This record gives sequence, structure tokens and C-alpha cells, in this order.
Amino acid sequence: MSLRHHEIAEAGHRILNPITDDKLMLLGRICRFREGQRQLDLACGKGEMLARWAQRYGIGGVGVDVSEVFLTAARERATELDAADRLEFVRGDAGRYEAEPNAFDVVSCVGATWIGGGLAGTVELMRRALKPGGLMLVGEPYWIGEPSPEAYEAIGLEPEDHATLPGTLDRFEAMGVELVEMVLADGDSWDRYAAEQWFAIDEWLRSVPSDHPDAADMREFLAHDRRTHLEHRRSHLGWGVFVLREPRGGQKS
Repeated sequence: MSLRHHEIAEAGHRILNPITDDKLMLLGRICRFREGQRQLDLACGKGEMLARWAQRYGIGGVGVDVSEVFLTAARERATELDAADRLEFVRGDAGRYEAEPNAFDVVSCVGATWIGGGLAGTVELMRRALKPGGLMLVGEPYWIGEPSPEAYEAIGLEPEDHATLPGTLDRFEAMGVELVEMVLADGDSWDRYAAEQWFAIDEWLRSVPSDHPDAADMREFLAHDRRTHLEHRRSHLGWGVFVLREPRGGQKS
């Protein structure tokens, strides 16, 4: 989908990935934040992570995203939670954002590793901005078992695009980073993320003329996504946020 189509499909979402509110806050507890620490969130979407954690833990930070629609929602949410004075939201390509080196206690990219051309490239982007001893949060899909060729085609991914959970650990180890925690989505998380998109798209289609320039694409996406999710994605594609650190001793590979 194009950016515009994502903005339509995720109009009703606050969290733009298959993680629940409870698990988002669990992830914040795992980070063991202290007041005054800073987080950089690359491809921050509507900024729910930053806003909630700023409210709960008193942290500050920067969110970067290409969508002004999402950033407007992020700024409104930060204001609603009395956290706007601690957060900055920047419009731009998160993969090109020039963060201050070694400036952030936590650097996150949750569900958008395409910004660095894949998992390894995104981890390298994140490492540059991270303080020694800081945490990286990477949201990434993983394969459950070995999908059929039909499933790969329907989901729109190649086998090598992701790995199983053990294979994902292998990928992190090859990058020279240590997996220290994780919070995984489940079937219900996927269902809520996907089904809420279906409703948002249906509502949007009912509100615009049938010949609207985006209508045909959205009808096609809706039909395809429902079928793909129920037949393949929820069975074969997992998703989680992986908490990473530099190896003990602080040596980057």
C-alpha cells in the first residue's frame, strides 16, 4: 500500500502494529526507564509509545515519521497526555534522520525495518544514536514453521525476508548485538490490528464516492487482506518487539 492508503487503513489505530496496549506498557517496564531519560523512535507513527511512556515515566524524546497525518495525531496525543513539552515529532525519512550520536537511552524502530533496507541495516542506524549500555527495540515479524509457497505468495514475502524465532536470534548474533528480552504478539493481537483496518477501510469507502481515486485500491486491499490474514498470516507469521543491547564490554562488532 501507499502511504496514503496506510493513513486510511490505520485511521482508527493508536498503535500501528499488532501489539496490545498492555504489552506496550509491559515493554516500557522492561526498559526500566528513569525520569529524564531520552528515547528516539524511528518511524514513530502516531507516537503512542513515546506519549504513553513520557506520561508514565517522565522521559523525553524524538519521534520521526514520514506521515504528517500520523504526526498530527502524535502531537495531539502528546498534548492530551500532558507530555508535549518533553517530546518532539519530526517529519522526514526515518532512515535518513541524522540523530545526535550516542544521545539516547533507548532507540526504537517498531515494525518498520524497511527504513534501513532490512533488519541488519536498521539495527546499524539505531546503534549510532544509542548511549553506551542503552537499549534498542526492534519490532519485526518472524516465521512460524515453514509456510507453503502459496502462503508466501499470498502474504507477499519471500522466505528469506524473515526467519523463525531461533533464526531471528541467529541474525541478531551475526550483527553483534545481544537479545536480552522480547514481547511477542499473539493471534488476538494480529486479529485486532488487521480487523480494525478492515472496519476503518469499510467506513472510509462508505463515506466517499465509488469513483474516488483511492477507492478501487482500497477495495482490492480489503478483500485481499481479509482472505490472506485468515488463511495464512495469522498461522504463519508471528510478530514481536525484540530488546537488544551491545555485547557486555560495549564492543560493537
